[in-house]
Amino acid sequence: MKNIIAIVMISVVLFSGIALVQAKQDKSKDNKKIDEEYIIPEENGIYNVPGHPEMKVKVFVHKAKGGKKPKPTSPPVDENPVCGLQNDDSSNAFVGTTGWKLPSNWTYTLNLASVPSSVGSENLKAIVERSFDAWSTASGVNFSETTDTTNINRARYDGKNIIAWGRTSASALAITYTTYYVNSGIVVDVDTIMNKRYPWSWTDQLISSNLNCAYANSYDAQNIMTHELGHWMGLNDYYESVYANHTMYGYGSKSEVKKNTLTEGDKDGIYDIYNIVP
Repeated sequence: MKNIIAIVMISVVLFSGIALVQAKQDKSKDNKKIDEEYIIPEENGIYNVPGHPEMKVKVFVHKAKGGKKPKPTSPPVDENPVCGLQNDDSSNAFVGTTGWKLPSNWTYTLNLASVPSSVGSENLKAIVERSFDAWSTASGVNFSETTDTTNINRARYDGKNIIAWGRTSASALAITYTTYYVNSGIVVDVDTIMNKRYPWSWTDQLISSNLNCAYANSYDAQNIMTHELGHWMGLNDYYESVYANHTMYGYGSKSEVKKNTLTEGDKDGIYDIYNIVP
């Protein structure tokens, strides 16, 4: 009888040990999954990065002016851009900084497959390059594109720095997620997801007849992209009327292209972050 009891007790101990090891393995897998694809609220704020107490992630939600709800429609092929819009770079209201900055060299990854047909996947590289150029000129940061992706259209901590269209909260034109080291303020990962549920277009401003022109019933991709990349650089949103012409104004509007060019206030914020003497 004693032998039977001993055998049962040993079996219980062994089973419990196996179960504990399995539980630890499962927990480790779960933590790894969370670490690679952390789920963050699509709301303005600063959040923890699971498994990385030395890091934080800041979420910026860029909303449509007037709180307009998304109604995805492609601009008619016979619609002409509205011209005479102003690219106002005269405002010098200072745009404040976030407390982080990019390293001197930074790579990014594009999801061409996610681009709305009204923008054109063939145009995304040019749109992003021009958007980065505005900031690179002011900061000295060098940007380069890596191999494109076709399946990532959400934020995740993977070091790929994604630019894509995907689903975001209904009120957001775009959301940027910036992950950075708290102590040094150096960015380690940043993703921008444009909301595919809004109507998008792009007007090439380098074509002389298109200067200061944009489609009336949609949001210009370069206009919003340039704003989002300002968060990559380390700039905050501003909502006061004095900032209405700034690239870092917190709202976006249809038929708007003035965010393509930086105001003096936008530039001053960048000069302050990257210790540039203009």
